[in-house]
Amino acid sequence: MIGRHEWAVTAKQPSLQGKVALVTGANSGLGFETACGLAMRGARLLLPVRNNARGLVAVENLKTRCPTAEVDLLTLDLSSLESVAACAAVVAHHTNRLDFLINNAGVMAPARRKETQDGFELQFGTNHLGHFALTYHLRPLLEAAAGGGVVVTVASLAACKGSIHFDDLQFRHRYSPFGAYQQSKLANLLFARELARRAGDAGWKLHSRAAHPGWSSTSIVANGPASALPGPIGKVEETLGGVVLRIMGQSAARGAEPLLYAALSPAARDGDYYGPQGRAERRGLPGPAHVPPEALKASTAERLWDVSERLTGLGW
Repeated sequence: MIGRHEWAVTAKQPSLQGKVALVTGANSGLGFETACGLAMRGARLLLPVRNNARGLVAVENLKTRCPTAEVDLLTLDLSSLESVAACAAVVAHHTNRLDFLINNAGVMAPARRKETQDGFELQFGTNHLGHFALTYHLRPLLEAAAGGGVVVTVASLAACKGSIHFDDLQFRHRYSPFGAYQQSKLANLLFARELARRAGDAGWKLHSRAAHPGWSSTSIVANGPASALPGPIGKVEETLGGVVLRIMGQSAARGAEPLLYAALSPAARDGDYYGPQGRAERRGLPGPAHVPPEALKASTAERLWDVSERLTGLGW
C-alpha cells in the first residue's frame, strides 16, 4: 500500500499503461498538473477543452514535460448541456472504456451574475450540473472499465461554508459571487458522495470519490473575481491573491496530489473526501479531508440529485 509520505515521491506509481483518463479543465492549473501525473504513469489522455488554441498549447507543454504522452484533444463547454452530450458521444468514438474521469474544470466567483446557455447560474450550471451531465453520459464507458472506472469530482475548501439554496438555486433574487461559488463546490462534494452511495446500492460498476487542492496557486483566481475589476486594480488583486496563495498555500502541482491520490491510491475509498494534511488543509501531503456537516446530510444529497436530474433532463 502506498502511504501518504511515499505518495509524493512515487511519481510513476502505480503504472497506468493501457488505462484511459479524461480530465476536464486540463489546459491549465490543477487539471494540467493532474493530466501530467496521469500521463507520467502511462495513461492515455482525453482532454476536452473549451478553447482549442489554449488546448493545443497545453498539449505542447504536456508533451514537453512527458514526451511519451498520448493525448487526444476534444471540445467541451460545460456551460452547455448540448456540448456536454456531444463531447461524450465523441469520447465514445475514441475509446470503448474510461478508467478515470476527473471532474475538475470550474468557474470562480464572477463579480456579476451570469448564466449558462441553458439558463442556469454560471457557477452552479458549469461546476455542478455540467459535470453531473458529463458523468451521466460517460457512465457506460466507466462501467466498461476493468474493475469499474473511477470518478474524482473536485470540490474546494469553499464547500465548508456553502449551503444549497433550494429556494433560489440560480441566485436570481440576490446574487453573491462567493455564495454561488460555495454552493457549487458543496454541490460537487454532495454529488461525489451521493454517486458513490447510489452506485453501491444499484450495483453500478464505477467508483466515486471527492478531493480538494487546499490553497493552490492557479489561474482560477485571475479568471474569477480579479477579471471583473478595472485593469490596474484587477492586476493588483490578482498579484496579491497569488502572493497569499504562494505563502500560505502551495503550487498547482502539489494541489493536484489529492486528486491523484483519490484516483489512484489503494487507500482511497468510495464516497470519501481527500485533501492536503497540513494546517487547515491548505497545504501538505494528501490524505483524508474533513467533510463539512452540510455534505453529510443524506436528505440534502438526495434532493440535490433529484433537482439535478430534473434540471438536466437526465434520469439515472
